[in-house]
Amino acid sequence: MPETDLSLLIRAAEQAGDIACRYSGPEAQKWEKPGGAGPVTEADLAVNEMLSDLLQKARPDYGWLSEESEDTATRLDRDRLFIIDPIDGTRSFAQGSRTWAHSLAIAEEGDVTAAVIYLPQRDLMYCAARGQGATCNGAEIRVSAQADLNMANVLAARPVQDPNHWQNGQVPGFNRSHRPSLAYRMARVADAGYDAMLTLRTSWEWDIAAGDLILREAGGCCSDRFGGELRYNNPHPTLNGVVAAPPCLHDQLIAALDPQSPGLHPL
Repeated sequence: MPETDLSLLIRAAEQAGDIACRYSGPEAQKWEKPGGAGPVTEADLAVNEMLSDLLQKARPDYGWLSEESEDTATRLDRDRLFIIDPIDGTRSFAQGSRTWAHSLAIAEEGDVTAAVIYLPQRDLMYCAARGQGATCNGAEIRVSAQADLNMANVLAARPVQDPNHWQNGQVPGFNRSHRPSLAYRMARVADAGYDAMLTLRTSWEWDIAAGDLILREAGGCCSDRFGGELRYNNPHPTLNGVVAAPPCLHDQLIAALDPQSPGLHPL
């Protein structure tokens, strides 16, 4: 029987974890990308090389979009494509933290159809395929039942609490926490570890795609900061922020955010 897209992503993620864990984060060679785009390590590049080879050989008709590969317009002509972040949370990886992830997704005509977020040093494998639910380490996961935004535990960076981002300057009274990997933040909402997450920054598709499907398959809602649908394989592969939560909290967050606020600078 042919390997499914999800099985392929799981196999690729496991191999990515094997490669990344050979490196000691603080000792791995590290460079700063041009234009303030953040750090990259030799581990990112090694994982990306393996994923590019494995996945594109397995699905040669799929397009390719990865944080660590040069982007080309050829992907825009493909109905399906891989959307890859070899290591999401590179700064944490380089500091020796265990909180970083491999984020792998496949999108078809703008919609994510298969996704994996794997944290090898935390032994967490989040998976989803469209219409088949979401799991963590093989067990079904669901978003939380919290319905009161003021009581919610929300993953967000500190600047989100600036009153300028909220209607009439009224910041909801939710409890704010933070995690370094955007993919991991979305996964923690999917498994009800937290009630919601949001970022008002312009975000790269590879940071969001896998978490989007996993969270929606776990019963949550995921949109841009204005409540708009998230679509992938854009000519410039960015999204206008992310709001992810159970449906009730998602509606409350969108209603409370000021659509006229300027947002934040890109990641």
